[in-house]
Amino acid sequence: MTASNRRVVLSSDHSAIALRQAIAGHIAAQGWEVVDIGPTTPQSTPYPEHGAAAARLVAAGDCRFGIILCGTGQGIMMAANKIRGVRCGVCSETFSARMIRQHNDANMLAIGARVVGEGLALDIVDAFLAAPFDGGRHGPRVEMIAALEG
Repeated sequence: MTASNRRVVLSSDHSAIALRQAIAGHIAAQGWEVVDIGPTTPQSTPYPEHGAAAARLVAAGDCRFGIILCGTGQGIMMAANKIRGVRCGVCSETFSARMIRQHNDANMLAIGARVVGEGLALDIVDAFLAAPFDGGRHGPRVEMIAALEG
């Protein structure tokens, strides 16, 4: 794997700083290069900006994956998915985290810091990062999703 393929960008809004930092330490210990783009202070901050900033790094190829967090994971995921080339899913359990990689070739994961605790969040991240894209019959479907971007 090239260096950029071992890079994971992390971002969140103010509600998920502690969980984002826990995830950063967890994946760094597994050999992933963490690109944490913040925020670092608890002042209210808009999740769309943070989701889009992380998504741009993934879409540009600077990072292989992105992990983004807000209160529910939903809003930041919606923002990330507005960036061409990004396929982000919000997950609150490991099965979906595996499936968005295996069937949808997702390159970003969103988690709700007010939905799951730290232990489950780390398991979700592990499932996402470990799962390969299955290709095969799923390839044309992913291409169909990309074609919707116009």
